[in-house]
Amino acid sequence: MKIYKFLSLLLIAFTLITISSCSNNDDDEVQNTEPGNLQIKFENGFNNLGNIVLNQTIQTSSSGQKHQFSTLKYVISNISLIDENGTEFKYNYNNPDKGAFIINQADAKGGIVYANLTEIPKGNYKKIKLGLGISPTAYLIGQDGQGIFWDKAKQEGMAWSWSAGYIFARIEGKYGTSSADTEFMNHTGNMGDTTVNGTADLYREVVLDLPTTARVSKEITPSIHILADFNQYLSGQTALTLTQANQMAMGSSPHLVSVSNNLIQMFKVDHVHND
Repeated sequence: MKIYKFLSLLLIAFTLITISSCSNNDDDEVQNTEPGNLQIKFENGFNNLGNIVLNQTIQTSSSGQKHQFSTLKYVISNISLIDENGTEFKYNYNNPDKGAFIINQADAKGGIVYANLTEIPKGNYKKIKLGLGISPTAYLIGQDGQGIFWDKAKQEGMAWSWSAGYIFARIEGKYGTSSADTEFMNHTGNMGDTTVNGTADLYREVVLDLPTTARVSKEITPSIHILADFNQYLSGQTALTLTQANQMAMGSSPHLVSVSNNLIQMFKVDHVHND
């Protein structure tokens, strides 16, 4: 009888310990699901060599033209993260006020322009998707639905009138054959409602593999270092030459369609830090 009572007490004690342990594990599991943050570093350069210095760095295109930039800005939006299971987290998708960033080379610190993302679900992310410009869907939510970013775009010179919309990429500088001495200005962007206007849609998206898994958690804020190779501008999938016909191009002309197709190819993830 005493042995039976002893075993019964032992069983009860073991059960209580197990319940307490499970409860603690459950609490830990709840804490572990808290969202974290993510930083994206954009480094603009030529041929995967970063840190373009405005008004100084000179590049020679595949067509033999020399060019340098005095202004280099572009809009990144509709960022998505794709985890190890193929699940896609869309970061403020089609919401420019919260999910769009202007990458301005004039703001670079040590050659880097930063975009900080918050409230990212905990996960192990293998891919990142970027939009270059503002999607037609986002534009059609109207000016009231994106007033914060619209005001910022106007201040940064990344907008026309509201009926025309946003400038997606603003590239200005000088070009020439023996030296860069002729001014050029290429501003890509959709012209209002592209379906109604029958104009080209210059919004582009790209999916990039991460060489190292970005492990987002409350404790870890990964940084994804992206190189933007602006050699693609004139020497990408379509070799382009600046001329009097396109050196002052704005909107969605055939030349700027080719520029957009080239620029979306310029992004590459160099490395990921999990710090």
